[in-house]
Amino acid sequence: MVGTFIFCSIPSIKQRELLCFSDRPVERAGEGTGGPAVPVLGARWAAGVPAPRQRCWWAQAGGGRRGRSRSPGPGRMEVLQLLRLLLTTSMLRLSQAVNPFVAQQTPPDPCYDESGAPRRCIPEFVNAAFGKEVHASSTCGKPPTRHCNASDPRKAHPPAYLTDLNTASNMTCWRSETLHHSPHNVTLTLSLGKKFEVVYVSLQFCSPRPESTAIFKSMDYGKTWVPYQYYSSQCRKIYGKPSKATVTKQNEQEALCTDGLTDLYPLTGGLIAFSTLDGRPSAQDFDSSPVLQDWVTATDIRVVFSRPHQFRELGGREAGEEEGGTGAAPYYYAVGELQVGGRCKCNGHASRCVKDKEQKLVCDCKHNTEGPECDRCKPFHYDRPWQRASAREANECLACNCNLHARRCRFNMELYKLSGRKSGGVCLNCRHNTAGRHCHYCKEGFYRDLSKSITDRKACKACDCHPVGAAGKTCNQTTGQCPCKDGVTGLTCNRCAKGFQQSRSPVAPCIKIPAINPTSLVTSTEAPADCDSYCKPAKGNYKINMKKYCKKDYVVQVNILEMETVANWAKFTINILSVYKCRDERVKRGDNFLWIHLKDLSCKCPKIQISKKYLVMGISENSTDRPGLMADKNSLVIQWRDAWTRRLRKLQRREKKGKCVKP
Repeated sequence: MVGTFIFCSIPSIKQRELLCFSDRPVERAGEGTGGPAVPVLGARWAAGVPAPRQRCWWAQAGGGRRGRSRSPGPGRMEVLQLLRLLLTTSMLRLSQAVNPFVAQQTPPDPCYDESGAPRRCIPEFVNAAFGKEVHASSTCGKPPTRHCNASDPRKAHPPAYLTDLNTASNMTCWRSETLHHSPHNVTLTLSLGKKFEVVYVSLQFCSPRPESTAIFKSMDYGKTWVPYQYYSSQCRKIYGKPSKATVTKQNEQEALCTDGLTDLYPLTGGLIAFSTLDGRPSAQDFDSSPVLQDWVTATDIRVVFSRPHQFRELGGREAGEEEGGTGAAPYYYAVGELQVGGRCKCNGHASRCVKDKEQKLVCDCKHNTEGPECDRCKPFHYDRPWQRASAREANECLACNCNLHARRCRFNMELYKLSGRKSGGVCLNCRHNTAGRHCHYCKEGFYRDLSKSITDRKACKACDCHPVGAAGKTCNQTTGQCPCKDGVTGLTCNRCAKGFQQSRSPVAPCIKIPAINPTSLVTSTEAPADCDSYCKPAKGNYKINMKKYCKKDYVVQVNILEMETVANWAKFTINILSVYKCRDERVKRGDNFLWIHLKDLSCKCPKIQISKKYLVMGISENSTDRPGLMADKNSLVIQWRDAWTRRLRKLQRREKKGKCVKP
């Protein structure tokens, strides 16, 4: 069977390469789970599962001594394949030396695919403990003993040896004080300097393993601690935990206790390895499990050795050579290596971690994210809420759509839900005379220049309404037409309309040109009767009060469009502009008819002109022959004034409160 070569980087041995010949192809650790990946060898080893049968040997960097592993060496054909691989590697390095531009080619960004689309990316798997400072509550050498002296480098066993570079032939060990005269509880505290997604924690001992050990983690840089795992032959007695507990989705974020890895033997070289995801039901769907994502996250690791083994069965062996010949057995904790395997926590938005200006480890964030863990969106990228990247979706942060007219925006969850979870950004402080959620229309006093794109800085033009001819400063958003006063025309209301002439009044800048034979007055051909005794025309300074308002059935503002004669009646086509009171539900805004008897009209009771606006207050009379409104000499028909709007609305509100009772 043709084998597969593997180059394995061992976290604890930084200057070596392990060349392995495996009987089966290598599987990428972590594939299919979405969780933090584990090294090829470290994954199975950390979980306590034997690695597949391999034939491996060590190649010491720099041409040092070589030590064979316990497995048998490779065969002749395998050696030839290894030499061929090494030759290919050497030729590649030589070609790069001849052509330096080969090595200078920018590698592709793992956070984006070949087409530039974003995708999930994660930092490389590392031993996060390597080179980090460890604080120990107890360390031998102070005061010095025969075999441990803190002031002598050859006999010192400081905590720095826990995370230094170890080799198989030269294992450096940290050692606690002798436990004969000090507390049995000894604590090792390791700060990772940043949030990591921890896959395993392992300790390799230079002394017998403790009888009881607890591992804790902190997610807030040592402010609070939560248990991670317990090891004890007496779980219930020491830690109050059962030794064999079933892990379910309800308790998979709970520390367990096991009586494994607590044996006295081996006396040296024993191992404690804790896998954070081993046996957790949601590990296969890590992306969809916030519980496990939180479970593997840690900024600090603390190991507490709670209770050592008793060495009475050893007698006096090694007693004299260890601690000055007191006759007591070696009684201390000694650890050669502390490993924390995992990845920089970047939530799928970075492929590496770098040091910032303050020399703190932070994620090199992509996908428009920022923060130590890429845990928030960059400013102006709030069109949808921040999310962790998954294998299916990169969940990159999207910029707000402000049409290049704003530099700031905010997120609105209600708008996001209403849009079908597509867009929730709201632009702030729109510039260039724009307004709206997306700065997509012109603000008051400006209108769209359709010859320019909405993203153009000059997309909105000022209305420039004439200060005298216009009735306001706003204009139509599309056409730019300003609201003109009576008799005024033009886009900006800057000239008098046909049939009008300019006056000196700023209130009515254009007045109608007087006609020689005025025909605008509507009169009747019927000979007038004694009008003085019949009715009196309404005066122009007529005052409207609550009593007069309540006497009428309807109060409307109308525009007289045209008139025709029907028998003894004048039928006016009107446009009802506003309804201030109406006891007939059929009277609504829009076109309608106003009926006035010709006798009333001939006596100018009321006096009406075509194309004028009037306030009409009258009594309703139901007639199938004359649909619409009825007015007579007792009705009030006076030319409209804008000042009446506020007064009529006030009377309308008082009527709704029941203060208007018809006598």
